Amino acid sequence: MKLTMDQLVHFDTEGWLLLENRFSQAEMDVLKDELPRIFAMRREEVWREKDGEAVRTAFAAHTYNEAFNRLGRHPRLIKPVMQLLDGPVYMHQYKINGKAAFNGDVWQWHQDYGTWARDDLMPQPRAMNIALFLDEVTEFNGPLYLIPRSHKQGVIEAGHDTATTSYPLWTLDKERIRELANEGGIVAPKGEPGSVLMFHSNMVHASAPNISPWDRVIVYLSLCHVDNHIRQFKRPEWIAHRDFAPIEPLADDCLLAP
Repeated sequence: MKLTMDQLVHFDTEGWLLLENRFSQAEMDVLKDELPRIFAMRREEVWREKDGEAVRTAFAAHTYNEAFNRLGRHPRLIKPVMQLLDGPVYMHQYKINGKAAFNGDVWQWHQDYGTWARDDLMPQPRAMNIALFLDEVTEFNGPLYLIPRSHKQGVIEAGHDTATTSYPLWTLDKERIRELANEGGIVAPKGEPGSVLMFHSNMVHASAPNISPWDRVIVYLSLCHVDNHIRQFKRPEWIAHRDFAPIEPLADDCLLAP
């Protein structure tokens, strides 16, 4: 999957790009069939909401599930990021965000690179997220909120919120969010299962609680240029990976014919 010039310009200008229906329903079924098994695991990588039951995030699923391991090397996800980052990439972070029906909690306003720079000493924002929708993402089930063009602001001052939800984040204050949103607005990309969302690591983003009766599961690959690997290792390896070897993409049919 190679991005067009128009797509490259849109990503550079707006900081995000939605690629609809890039994976088939059969491929989604392979991954969805694995979710109950992963979400039932009681292991440190599977982070739960404050109720202790609903899964907030399953970190590093590529290390303990074969289907998600193959997804982490899928050319439709790896090659567009290699194109944008201009070279080989490694997996900095891999997570399945559950956002369960009725229980999926808020993700506060933040920048991912802000966390990677502060907690992991990643040198530059030569890293980004590419996300695959496993469920339909609608206006009701907690879609991601993005502030277009906020990636042009660099790393913004943030405070470390360790109390609001079950997962700590470096979050932006309300006045700064108001300023950014007044300038760039807010978008909430929506799409069918199999759609892919890419966004810059300095993109300011958040998501509201999911109080709808519909789950919203999204897989996030946080990919970093191999020359830009992290220099600090205070977070667990399953949150900030330490294997900096370049990912070798698999065949395009790797989910259906492993």
